[in-house]
Amino acid sequence: MIEKNSRPLVDWLLRQHPDTPRNRAKDWIVAGRVSVNGVILRKPHETITDPGDTLKLRGRQAASLSCGSGWQIHPRVSLLYLDSAVAIVNKGPGLVSVPALGCDLSALSILADFLAGKLKAQDRGVAGRSLPSAYRRLEPLPVHRLDQYTSGVFCIATSPAARHHLIEQLKVHTMKREYVAYVEGRPATPKGTWRQWLHLSRDGLRQQVVSDSQAKALGPEAQEAITHYEVAAEFPVANSNRFVSKLRLRLETGRKHQIRVQAAYAGLPLVGDRTYNPAVRRGDPAGTYVDFPHQALHAEALTLNHPNPPGERMTWIAELPKDLRQLESALRSGRLRPSHS
Repeated sequence: MIEKNSRPLVDWLLRQHPDTPRNRAKDWIVAGRVSVNGVILRKPHETITDPGDTLKLRGRQAASLSCGSGWQIHPRVSLLYLDSAVAIVNKGPGLVSVPALGCDLSALSILADFLAGKLKAQDRGVAGRSLPSAYRRLEPLPVHRLDQYTSGVFCIATSPAARHHLIEQLKVHTMKREYVAYVEGRPATPKGTWRQWLHLSRDGLRQQVVSDSQAKALGPEAQEAITHYEVAAEFPVANSNRFVSKLRLRLETGRKHQIRVQAAYAGLPLVGDRTYNPAVRRGDPAGTYVDFPHQALHAEALTLNHPNPPGERMTWIAELPKDLRQLESALRSGRLRPSHS
């Protein structure tokens, strides 16, 4: 049932801009210039309740590429958003975020190839569309990253000024990053905060939780890590007294492997984590709860202030990848058994 105070988005926009031709207002919406509560809406006839002053029209320089629910530009990369300042991508597991030693192919390099015209969108509906020439001048620059086997949404700057702005947001914690993780065990409380000091190994491959006194002795080599968690669901593992919990997590800081090492330290190692699961470290992979090929971690949501004035607050959501959807389905149905059975 449609609420009495509901109207198409284009009608609410025309209320704010009554002298604008209706077709022009539709074009603004399709171009990504209209948002409600910080979320860009691209369907002129989408019915919504009165958005009041949360409906915003962004300037012409903020016009963005209309990616709908995402353009698949590589089997492991979809483009969720693109404009003159920022690109938002959804990365699949197994692909590094930015080029690394021995890994030339990355989400960043794939985006660079797409902008250069070397790749086209794979979706049947958009594959024939050429990228507007204005976007081909953009230079993708790293801002932050996801672990190779962590899937989900992250941002890439498309100008040096935007990169500086976005990195500052990371430093002052105004960029909001939310994750979904599947962990072995059940937290003692339904929600809480993990707060520890972390020390990265000399080879940069592993984090270790250290005490306050150790952190003081280490000085700047120790970094504080803060993660807020909430239990979303708990699943009993068939033929055992074990549970797998689905957690929603929000990063306050963004240290390497932060969620993985803090979860393990709390006695809740991520399903599939080969680095921090204590059973794997003991050389007993059969001691893990369920068998999964990589850490069950997904960056679900990203919220940031757009680098271009007026700095509008924007949010993007990346749905769970196929393997995590299958994992949850198996957990819900009780089909998963302990890995040693």
